[in-house]
Amino acid sequence: MTLVKVYVNYKKSILNPEAQAIQKALGRLGYDNVNDLKLGKYFEITVADGISRDDLNKEINDICDKMLANYNMENYHYDITETEAAQ
Repeated sequence: MTLVKVYVNYKKSILNPEAQAIQKALGRLGYDNVNDLKLGKYFEITVADGISRDDLNKEINDICDKMLANYNMENYHYDITETEAAQ
């Protein structure tokens, strides 16, 4: 089995009021060393064995482009990990 961890975040040019509110709240709680805070989405996709790495990359990019990320506002990256099948 293959596990794909997908991380989706706003582009730097997009204002994220929720992340700003959290960062301000952290400051009010005394966490003054926090200079920046990003807020995003996280997905785990388990893929069956038998797909080539190139085909897997194409499929994951297609999934992200069509469903998981808004191209106009968000960037994404992903990590691919081979896992052992559950017994």
